[in-house]
Amino acid sequence: MNSIDIIIVNYESTESLIRLLGSVHEVLGGRPATIRIQDNHSRDGVERVAHLFPQVILTTNQRNLGFARAANQAIRQPGAPYLFLLNPDVIVETGLFDSIVEFMDKNPDVGIVGPRILNSDGSLQGSARAFPSLLTSVFGRSSLLTRIWPDNRISRMSNLSAASDGKTPMRVDWISGACMAVRREAVDEVGCLDERFFLYWEDVDWCKRMRQMGWQVVYFPQATVMHQVGGSSGKRPMRCILDFHKSCYRFLSKHGHPSVRFAGPLVIALLAMRLVVSFLINRVGACSTGRASRRGTEGIKASRV
Repeated sequence: MNSIDIIIVNYESTESLIRLLGSVHEVLGGRPATIRIQDNHSRDGVERVAHLFPQVILTTNQRNLGFARAANQAIRQPGAPYLFLLNPDVIVETGLFDSIVEFMDKNPDVGIVGPRILNSDGSLQGSARAFPSLLTSVFGRSSLLTRIWPDNRISRMSNLSAASDGKTPMRVDWISGACMAVRREAVDEVGCLDERFFLYWEDVDWCKRMRQMGWQVVYFPQATVMHQVGGSSGKRPMRCILDFHKSCYRFLSKHGHPSVRFAGPLVIALLAMRLVVSFLINRVGACSTGRASRRGTEGIKASRV
């Protein structure tokens, strides 16, 4: 039975991390695994992990290095033929490791595999997608246009998870870094994550580079994880919105996307507009939540009088 390496980058998500580790140990069964936690200077009691799960390897950084740089600390360690990168805010379900390892053993040209990812309400998350264009960047899964017009043709074309029959593995452009299995041989050839991406889009870039070197990227719906989106990013939403758009432009620029070569100012303008709208949506949501919270508190106070 092949050993695996499990890599988790944590930032201020220790409660979620503890739940994840519990599910990992249930699902692993007898499969040997090395679990490495790369913590980006969390201050929410991450040291508890070492006491609750003494078998894991916990590395605590002195500052927040970003996702790619922290993950690479563990990726560069010698180890098993397969690496599983997990977000701390996922819960793995039965059969995840066994089914993916068996599939990759039988398909040596596959470099990266991503399972079906479900939202916390059980709905399908768009975790397998087509490479972005200028339009798909504007019609992103969380953009204002997609919120207003969720069933538009551009969003449907980009979301390859929705095109799956839910059973058959399918080749895709890229899969979400919330949960991905990576062949170490492919990493040795292609290289680690690009550390210029502080947060977001490093998974898209890695899949792009894998495909350029001839490795397949596969969506594997026979395995499932649950994902509570925003476990870490929810702690600093404004910074994360900015990082998302900076990384989006970096990806388009790095890979010589025609929209950047021939319409660079327009790309910047559209992404800036999307950034402003995202900020506004976040602020409105925060204000609404705050008002609801205050109303709830007032109701509690009134009930105690």
